[in-house]
Amino acid sequence: MIVVMKPGASEEDIQHVVQLVQEYGLKENVIRGTDRTVIAAIGDKRSVDKGAIENAPMVEKVMPILAPYKMASTEVKKERSQIKIGPKQFPVGGRKIAMIAGPCAVENEDQIFRIAEAVRQAGGIGLRGGAYKPRTSPYSFQGLQEEGLKLLAEARKRTDLAIVTEVISVETVDQVCEYTDVLQIGARNMQHYALLEAVGKADKPVLLKRGLSSTLDEWLLAAEYIINAGNPNVILCERGIRTYEDYVRNTLPLAAVPALQARTHLPVLVDPSHGTGHAYLVPPMCRAAIAAGADGLIVECHNDPEHALSDGAQSITPQALLTLMGKLKRIAEAIGKEA
Repeated sequence: MIVVMKPGASEEDIQHVVQLVQEYGLKENVIRGTDRTVIAAIGDKRSVDKGAIENAPMVEKVMPILAPYKMASTEVKKERSQIKIGPKQFPVGGRKIAMIAGPCAVENEDQIFRIAEAVRQAGGIGLRGGAYKPRTSPYSFQGLQEEGLKLLAEARKRTDLAIVTEVISVETVDQVCEYTDVLQIGARNMQHYALLEAVGKADKPVLLKRGLSSTLDEWLLAAEYIINAGNPNVILCERGIRTYEDYVRNTLPLAAVPALQARTHLPVLVDPSHGTGHAYLVPPMCRAAIAAGADGLIVECHNDPEHALSDGAQSITPQALLTLMGKLKRIAEAIGKEA
């Protein structure tokens, strides 16, 4: 349930309600908005005296949370969340479109530094790059691992870009946190609940990709695992789902963007690289995603896609990224945003 405080409620009033919630054995989460504060009370509510809480000073009303995902729901928080990432604390979910770009995998020093500079010059705010690579085949390139993380950290020092990289196991969470700014949970791990709880205990924002065959509710419940573990800074990323089509790697359902924004306050990004699997489809799907209201994009960009060690077919070039950003600016302006 949620306890809605009246405008002007003092910190003492809020803490009094928090104490009541705790006395009933519920877990509290205080959400401070621009106009009023809401206290979400999570747990078994069968023994709760709703009237006692409603009668507390400066409580406006007590309401049930109907959505199965409690903390991620717009029932709990009407305002859109803005999650700040990187050295410059860029707000993802704000008026400005967040562009995160980079290679599928960190391959070497020259590659990652050249691409990082290209992303910065194009107006990107984040550099993506895999250091640990969960590949379908055990014989494929598995990433540079810690050496890759060190190269990403050096690229951040040179460009001030936020570093986004995938964490694939509970054991590597602390190590990835040491070098990067945003922990990515890949599609294959969306329902790896121990990993979700581990990143939920970390102090870094989490980029949660949709599972290959997951419904929106399953995806939002995965986000709920992270939030419930203590980390409210979750960014959702639509990366396409597996269907019967074979002209694309995955089917990119852009209707998920407004559908999610009606259900959750969390920012929503789109990944057209994995969503299509073909570089020529990436720019038009980027444009469509922004027109649909996405808060940002994460795309694969490589300085030499033909010789990329992974996902070269879906990687656009730095020049294509620069051209794309110019077109996205016009679309963003048309919908009241900026790129």
